[in-house]
Amino acid sequence: MFVYADNAATTCVSQTALDAMMPYLTGQYGNPSSLYTFGQTAHEAVEDARKTVASCIGAQPREIYFTSGGSEADNQAILSAAKAGARKNRRHLISTAFEHHAVLHTLKKLEKEGFEVTLLPVHEDGVARLQDLEVAVREDTALVTVMFANNEIGTVQPIAEIGAFCRDRGIPFHTDAVQAAGHMPIDVNEMNIDMLSLSGHKFHSPKGTGVLYARRSIPVYNLIEGGGQERGKRAGTENVAGIVALAAALKESCDHMAANTAKILPMRDRLLEGLGKIPHSVINGNPEKRVPGTVNICFEGLEGDGLLILLDQNGICASSGSACNAGSIDPSHVLLALGLPYELAHGSLRLSIGEYNTMEEIDHILTVVPRVVETLRSKSPLWQAMESGQKPHLI
Repeated sequence: MFVYADNAATTCVSQTALDAMMPYLTGQYGNPSSLYTFGQTAHEAVEDARKTVASCIGAQPREIYFTSGGSEADNQAILSAAKAGARKNRRHLISTAFEHHAVLHTLKKLEKEGFEVTLLPVHEDGVARLQDLEVAVREDTALVTVMFANNEIGTVQPIAEIGAFCRDRGIPFHTDAVQAAGHMPIDVNEMNIDMLSLSGHKFHSPKGTGVLYARRSIPVYNLIEGGGQERGKRAGTENVAGIVALAAALKESCDHMAANTAKILPMRDRLLEGLGKIPHSVINGNPEKRVPGTVNICFEGLEGDGLLILLDQNGICASSGSACNAGSIDPSHVLLALGLPYELAHGSLRLSIGEYNTMEEIDHILTVVPRVVETLRSKSPLWQAMESGQKPHLI
């Protein structure tokens, strides 16, 4: 049996998204900037997609900017807020310790340019606390950026509360909603979100297209110079087919969100219950405050890479953390932020399921994973030392 359980890394393209984009890969291939009718047909498609995306998150169409993905949108949001803040002598930025590297590396870049960065703790349950933000905020704070849902452990942050706090103090608030868009309700006005990033391939659109939402009052600075596309804020001929597919996939995901969640939750709960029975293992993150489909667990006495290889040999696609960090010899910065020791963080497994998965596939995972864990532990000197009492168990 083949089981794809890495939807947090990427998703398959839905038939709806494929059908929507195909005309713009074949007969309607005009450049949206061209003035003749053939080009204006493509332009209208982009603008219709803009309206669709805006309606899905409670925004206005002119607040939607199409990008190449979530990483570009994160970069543009943070750098825009930093530049605007610097003009007012506000050079302090606040985020959390377990953000996606698109955020953390951008903040690190800004530190080298003289900005100060405060990273809030996320505690053992993987949830940031408003109290920590209240302590960290300063008069010169130019931006608060906190992800909506973590990409490795799936925990959901108190976005509406953070947004209200920032709005009361006149501080721009950005959220990386790449893992939440299409899977959780989002209303940028109700949640007081000033900027938001999302990526189409996380909800069944092709890779390579994303969105930056920026409230009309937020100045957006260019990352790419050139033509006047995206109202002069993002140069380059638009990926019309990708944009149309993203809008169609997002609308489909939002329209069917309740039904998809109702299908996914029982599968996730069975995973949590079954994997939790494996001795010397720990489920990472708050069990309730999480996106529907993500499960992250650490197994003592083994390495995550070996686990993934054996799972692959048994037809199961999974990960040990973010796909963007694959190949790193260091354990996940997300798990370290939760306070897990290095030895335990090395043995992590992320399973992220979606509405296309089945309960039969979940049962296959629950049959294979315990067997693979036992096999790896039988060959692990660290596990043998723990079992013999030479070293203490961590769990």
